[in-house]
Amino acid sequence: MCSSKTKVTTVGIEITTTATSPVAKINGRPVLQPTCNRVPNIERRNSIKKLPPPTLPPLQTKTSSTPPLSPKLLKSPRPTPTPTKRINESNLLNTSSEKIVTPRNSTKTLTLKKSKSFKEGSCGNSTESSLSYSSSLITDSPGSIAGLRREQMALQHAQRKMKIAHYGRSKSAKFESLVVPLDTLNNLASKTSQVEEKRCSFITANSDPIYIAYHDEEWGVPVHDDNMLFELLVLCGAQVGSDWTSILKKRQDFRTAFSEFNPATLANLTDKKMTSISLEYGIDISRVRGVVDNANRILEVNKEFGSFDKYIWSFVNHKPISTQYKFGHKIPVKTSKSESISKDMIRRGFRFVGPTMVHSFMQAAGLTNDHLITCHRHLQCTLLSC
Repeated sequence: MCSSKTKVTTVGIEITTTATSPVAKINGRPVLQPTCNRVPNIERRNSIKKLPPPTLPPLQTKTSSTPPLSPKLLKSPRPTPTPTKRINESNLLNTSSEKIVTPRNSTKTLTLKKSKSFKEGSCGNSTESSLSYSSSLITDSPGSIAGLRREQMALQHAQRKMKIAHYGRSKSAKFESLVVPLDTLNNLASKTSQVEEKRCSFITANSDPIYIAYHDEEWGVPVHDDNMLFELLVLCGAQVGSDWTSILKKRQDFRTAFSEFNPATLANLTDKKMTSISLEYGIDISRVRGVVDNANRILEVNKEFGSFDKYIWSFVNHKPISTQYKFGHKIPVKTSKSESISKDMIRRGFRFVGPTMVHSFMQAAGLTNDHLITCHRHLQCTLLSC
């Protein structure tokens, strides 16, 4: 561990220590001390000098254009890149000429990989090519990569246009081969015109044809015939508690049972005849007796006013009331006019002539035009009353 010179004598051991020996003498006795506790003397302090930093040999500079290399590159020189092989660009889709200049003094390379698949002529094989460029890339045509992308998009647009043109030709060929007969077109036009004709909201697609015909031909049309007015008065009374479709289907039975609603004939019916009518046509006996009583009242009105037509139309000044309802739920079930007519008829002895029934009779006989303004019959009934 330490270098020391020992000299053996008869008196004792004399230990001579050197600069590197940790031996010290205390009170004339040599004592071995640890190295960490040793204090260097002045001579040792002076002998210790700081070493200067190592200097590298000067680099050899060349007069050529090659820049000086760094010390790291001197220690671990990198192999020079192998020259890349020229790629025949005629096989690529981009036919634009690109002139690429690669400086010799560049050491870093940039690799661009084109992984897009292109169709070349009739072949559908995808081509992948890797191009090596210098880090200091200098190109004479700066839009080369963008040009390649534009050509790709142009090819896609051309293919899309071809597909659209193909589909258009196939559809046009199908339509050209389709020939529609003239009769079919006429029927379609007539059906379309019928659908376009708007009716009142209570006429739906599920309404019975007889009810639709009554709405389009009779309802709201002004009536001035006494027998027809009497018929509508009876039918409106029978309609209470039932529906118009059922009453219209039994309309012919009512005409046969009540002798075409002739007041003079009905006024002479006996109780036996009224009972047979009730049993034969399924009409309630009270309804039959009410029709006979109303026939007698009409004969009295004829003596006073000349006709039932003049009597009933006198309440509206012989001119139909034209309403302007836009929605079906706005049409009332009775009005002040129907109440006044009902009171006068009850005073004269008529039966089954309540305000609601009288208002329904006014609508059927055309005393009031309650067709909706959106219905095609509203204007027609208005013109008939002029």
